[in-house]
Amino acid sequence: MPIEIKELHIKIAVGENGTQPTEQNTEATGSRDEIIEACVEQVMEILSRKEER
Repeated sequence: MPIEIKELHIKIAVGENGTQPTEQNTEATGSRDEIIEACVEQVMEILSRKEER
């Protein structure tokens, strides 16, 4: 009898140069903000493409 997996949850933590994710420095915060802004921009672009269809 085959087993079917309906949900898969993956959780990761990304840090720079071996630092813990709970540590914050000004460089990481600025970089993080840029990454978030780029992600939001891509998501909005994808949503607008879906609306055009």
